[in-house]
Amino acid sequence: MNTSTELLPADAGMGAVTLRVGDLYAMIRYYRDAVTLELLSQHGDVAVLGRGSTAVLILQSAPELKTPEPRAAGLYHTAILFDSREALAAALYSVATKAPGTFTGSADHKVSIAFYFTDPEGNGVELYWDRDRTEWSWIHGQVEMATLSIDPNEFVKTYLTPELIESPRVGRASVGHVHLSVGDVPSAKEFYVKRLGFETTAEFGDSALFVSAGKYHHHMAMNTWQSAGAGRRKLALGLAEVDIVVPAPDDLGALEERLAHYGTPFANDGQSLLIEDPWGSAVKVRTAG
Repeated sequence: MNTSTELLPADAGMGAVTLRVGDLYAMIRYYRDAVTLELLSQHGDVAVLGRGSTAVLILQSAPELKTPEPRAAGLYHTAILFDSREALAAALYSVATKAPGTFTGSADHKVSIAFYFTDPEGNGVELYWDRDRTEWSWIHGQVEMATLSIDPNEFVKTYLTPELIESPRVGRASVGHVHLSVGDVPSAKEFYVKRLGFETTAEFGDSALFVSAGKYHHHMAMNTWQSAGAGRRKLALGLAEVDIVVPAPDDLGALEERLAHYGTPFANDGQSLLIEDPWGSAVKVRTAG
């Protein structure tokens, strides 16, 4: 293959994550009122939440479905990126006051500061802010990340203002990365790196893989921490689709060529490619806009 077609473009990024939900209105309330996203649109059984013109979550009502099995493949968390520590502090304070039982932890990852939650239907949520890329450290082609302690109360005390308590929806928010639970890391690497075209940015044996386009710390991650040996997913609540955005139609053409080269099935509707990973998680790749 031509090496120019082996990778996703450097300015590829993540679009909205689509979730199947059992209680649409309860989930809207959580992500709008606690997480501080805006309800951008709602048409029947589908609601879109985000900030400004940027969709972050698409919620599809599916009350007939059951909760995924505990060790099934699927969504580990959707990571929502805020553009300042102040905006992150405002969202953190909002969730802590309006849905305090959903907080699960926090970490300084060197490249970012992150706070973790579980939404009312068991989907993982990360709210985070990135340090400037000039502060990231790369060693032998892999980004240096860690899990260091950070006090959420101290973070809020440092960056929250009275104005943000009253008006927490400040700045931009977008899907920074998506973290999946998978059955095994080698199969994940075969699909997400070799076939889809991400580059590996960090690898932790057979337990976790981090990948990105354009040397971001990670646009996607896959781990086996709770799902080692998992097979194909059954239709259930939770993850419906991961959205990857590329700049131009030529980028879709290059991906289509690569998928065909490896014999990977996909659907092409003229505007996007839809592919399933080895565990049946749907990945849509589309052009911006």
